[in-house]
Amino acid sequence: MKQVSILGCGWLGFPLAKSFIQKDWIVKGSTTSLDKMEVLKQAKIIPYQIELSVDDVSGEFKEFLKGSDILIINIPPQIKTAKGPFVEKMKLLMPIIKGSTISKLLFVSSTSVYSDKDGVVTEKSNRDGSTESGTQLIETEKYLENLDFLQTTIVRFGGLIGADRNPAKYLAGRKGVDSPNAAVNLIDQQDCIAIIHAIIDKEAWGTSFNAATPDHPTKEDYYTRKTLEANLEPPSFDYSNLGTGKIISSEKLIKELDYHFKTSKL
Repeated sequence: MKQVSILGCGWLGFPLAKSFIQKDWIVKGSTTSLDKMEVLKQAKIIPYQIELSVDDVSGEFKEFLKGSDILIINIPPQIKTAKGPFVEKMKLLMPIIKGSTISKLLFVSSTSVYSDKDGVVTEKSNRDGSTESGTQLIETEKYLENLDFLQTTIVRFGGLIGADRNPAKYLAGRKGVDSPNAAVNLIDQQDCIAIIHAIIDKEAWGTSFNAATPDHPTKEDYYTRKTLEANLEPPSFDYSNLGTGKIISSEKLIKELDYHFKTSKL
């Protein structure tokens, strides 16, 4: 049987792990929460409690990797609670990974690695994100891309929606929301899961993909519509900045993976 290790079984990682179980894979999954260990076990995921810092890996990380050819890293930088740069945590893992059975790495990143300058963004665009999270992800991506003992693919997801993440709640009732004409770059959880499977099925290693629903309504149109649909107060907007912002292109992913978005219209 095929086996995968998923570092980070949270909002995306947990249903992702269950999707591999449905395909008869053996799945090893990690969580930082002792309480969630039983939840993973009930889902037939082999659970490991693993927590990372810049100078320590707590938990049975070697055993977590053992027997798996593919490692999916799906943990955010967690800027507010992090102790030290995110890339240092990745560097701490690499000697252990190098001595394991892992040969392929899929790193879940974010389109925050790109700034909000107006225009279409592709995988060839400069990674010039200026937020703290975006900056740390850029450093991490560049570090992982230069590893010579792993076949690494990076997938950058847009804003995550679906399941219990109703976009209407993000801006409902907010006043003076900026950039009303900015394009929305979102992606549904089910598309995230399907794209990860497509990368693995197509053996699309040693590359990167931007992933956002091809439909890009304006922030004003989208959030006004979604709040009204949910019977919530729509936001009001500040029209001092009428820039269109970045538009994340998923053309490479669509062509190379022959991928069809499950949610094609936002």
